[in-house]
Amino acid sequence: MSFFTTCDGIRLHYTDAGAGQPLLCLAGLTRNGLDFSFLAPHLTDLRLITLDSRGRGASDFDPDFMNYNVLREAQDAIALLDHLGLDRVTVLGTSRGGLLAMALAASHPDRLAGVILNDIGPVVGAQGIARIMDYVGRKPRAKTLDAAAADLKVAMERDFPGVPLTVWRRQAKYQYRPTGDGLELRYDPKLHKALLEQAATGAVPDMWMFFAALRGMPLGVLRGANSDILTHETLEEMRLRHPGMISAEVPDRGHVPFLDEPQSLALIRRLLEDAR
Repeated sequence: MSFFTTCDGIRLHYTDAGAGQPLLCLAGLTRNGLDFSFLAPHLTDLRLITLDSRGRGASDFDPDFMNYNVLREAQDAIALLDHLGLDRVTVLGTSRGGLLAMALAASHPDRLAGVILNDIGPVVGAQGIARIMDYVGRKPRAKTLDAAAADLKVAMERDFPGVPLTVWRRQAKYQYRPTGDGLELRYDPKLHKALLEQAATGAVPDMWMFFAALRGMPLGVLRGANSDILTHETLEEMRLRHPGMISAEVPDRGHVPFLDEPQSLALIRRLLEDAR
């Protein structure tokens, strides 16, 4: 396992595999680099880099939960690029990772060759926000990964119809850690406190301002056809504000596509060509 230490002393886990055009993958709010395991077999010709943001995956939990914010986590991504000696990369951001990509476009545009947003835009749908606040920080009811997979399949069937149990078993492994006392979250439960405090204090940046910084670079956007996070209205506004943006809708997917779908792979490949 590979780690580096940030300027404020947090040890972060990352992976760095392959050679060629570098693609930095940033995961969602409660997720980690394992989420990109569905994508990795399709991009063996690239240098694929994943980062577990602070408080997620194998990275350290931050004793100050208010550091779980978009600006701090974007700084951590730049610290990883510096650690690896990479001047520019294409960023693939899933959900929260896409917000980090927008923040990077505003703060360090010279480090970005292009950006792919996986089911995220500058506005998060109200229904999606409510759903997120309901589950963040909660331990799974299931005691085993098999049971958790079965629960995921039932809970996600409406937005992800037909996804086999074997896929949910993989996803359960990526989200939960088995212990002698059941399953633990692969993230710091204090993320919930961070979200509540940031909402209460108004410490949430204007993501449209950050999105505007993407205008001068290649941008691709994926949307799960059943998503409650990236709405049709927000996607249309994004197209108006970034006329060069390419996009694709992934059928039978909610929030978020796994990225191994034909529509996802086609858009990723097209954007990577544009970003060379």
